[in-house]
Amino acid sequence: GLPKNDYPVLNSRLFVECWLAYALDNSLRSMRDLFKRLNNTGFDVDISTFSKANTHRSQKVFQKIYQQLNKLVQNKVHKKLHDKYAICPIDSTIITLTSKLLWVLGHHQVKLFSSLNLSTGSPEDNLINFGHDHDYKFGSSMMSNLPLDAVGVMDRGFAGLNFMQELVQKDKYFVVRIKNNWKLEFGAETGLIKIGSSKDAPAYRVINFCDLETKTEFRLVTNLPADGEAAVTDNEIRDIYRLRWGVELLWKFLKMHLKL
Repeated sequence: GLPKNDYPVLNSRLFVECWLAYALDNSLRSMRDLFKRLNNTGFDVDISTFSKANTHRSQKVFQKIYQQLNKLVQNKVHKKLHDKYAICPIDSTIITLTSKLLWVLGHHQVKLFSSLNLSTGSPEDNLINFGHDHDYKFGSSMMSNLPLDAVGVMDRGFAGLNFMQELVQKDKYFVVRIKNNWKLEFGAETGLIKIGSSKDAPAYRVINFCDLETKTEFRLVTNLPADGEAAVTDNEIRDIYRLRWGVELLWKFLKMHLKL
C-alpha cells in the first residue's frame, strides 16, 4: 500500500487518491470542486499544496497502478476468434490541446495513435505525435507491441507495400484496407493477388466487399490463413474490419475525459 505518513500535510496515499477521484468522479467539474469536498469531510489540505506536490512527486506510482490493473485484465480468460486470434484495431485521431503552456511551444493539437485489444477491452499501446507525419510511419511501432496471434486491423492510412511485407516476415497477422486504385493481378496458380506494378510484387490474400448503402468498395489485404485448423473465412475477414469501430469508442471516451 501507499504510505500515509511520508509527508506531513499531503501524504502519498492522499495525493494519489485525489487524482483518482478527479479522474473517475464525473460529478467533479474541477480540482477546486474536489478540494471543497475534501475540506468539508475533514481533510485539511489546500489546493496550492496539491499544486506544488505535482511539481516534484514521482509519477511512477501511477504507472505501477496502471500496470497492475492491466495485468489483472490480461490474466482473465478472454474470447478470441477461433480461440486464437485477438482482434486489435489500430487507428489515430487528432486531439485539440487546451493547455496554454503547449500553445506557447507552438503545439495546438496532437495525433494520438492507439491499439485496442477487443478480447481484453484494454489498449495495447498508445503513442503521441506532435508532428504531421503520415499514419503509415507509425504502423511498425504499433504492430510490434501487439501480443502473439493478435490481428492488427488498419485503415488505408497505414497501407504500404513495404510495411505489409515487413509484417509477413515478422509473422504478425494483419487486416489492412488498401486504396482502390492500387494495381492488382490475380495469380491463377496460388489464388493470391499480386499488389503493385513491379515484376516481383508480393502476393497476398485480398478480399473485396461492397457497402450497398454508401456504394463503397472495400479491398482488404491479410495474411490470415484461408485453410487449416485456424482458418479465417472471407466473411470473417470482412467482419474483422468492421470491428474497427471499437477504437472509435475509445476516442469518444478519451476526448470526453482527456484534457491536455
